[in-house]
Amino acid sequence: MADETKPEAPAAAPAAAHAKPAAPPRPAAPIPDLSGKTTSAASPGGAAAKAPAPAAAAASTREADDTSPLFTRRAWMGLAWGAFSAASAAALAATGRFMFPNVLNEPPQQFKAGFPNEYGMGVDERWKEKFAIWLVRTPEDMVAHASGFYAIITVCTHLGCTPNYLSAENKFKCPCHGSGFRTTGINFEGPAPRPLERARVVLADDGQILVDKSRKFQYELGQWTDPEAFLKA
Repeated sequence: MADETKPEAPAAAPAAAHAKPAAPPRPAAPIPDLSGKTTSAASPGGAAAKAPAPAAAAASTREADDTSPLFTRRAWMGLAWGAFSAASAAALAATGRFMFPNVLNEPPQQFKAGFPNEYGMGVDERWKEKFAIWLVRTPEDMVAHASGFYAIITVCTHLGCTPNYLSAENKFKCPCHGSGFRTTGINFEGPAPRPLERARVVLADDGQILVDKSRKFQYELGQWTDPEAFLKA
């Protein structure tokens, strides 16, 4: 019996015959020079926007919760401390001023009013503005029953206003509340509760009339009978 031999399968084509030839290698890209430059990882390719340096510096100095459009919180604190310091200095100055009040230059309590022969009968007003005194010469005093001088203090006994002498009516009239006084000083109308006060009046060593306001005489206390409440002349 004849040997039947199976035909052998053709040999596989070499793999290299069917494989595609390898691509030639690409030349390496040149590495860019980045010296002196900064890039941001947040944006690809280092193309992140750059903030101006002054704006970034100003932003870094503001507090995180500061939303004022005009001043920073630090500026407001400085303004508040400045106002507090000014108010404290003003209060301190006022306190110091209170400790050293003004010195009032009051007129002297004693003054010489000239010689008796320089006066006529009646009310003389030459010393009213400077010394607050009316010097009155009378032919007969209601208390001393003699001719001479008495000095009336120009202060109303109601509330301390300065009366005016009305020569046509021969009386003193207070412009504040209408109190009226006769030329003797006795009150007769208005709210004044008592007569005007008299001042001490004597003759000085040189013969002039000396008026002393430091000593006062009140009619209701019986003090007009004092020898120094009336100067006989």
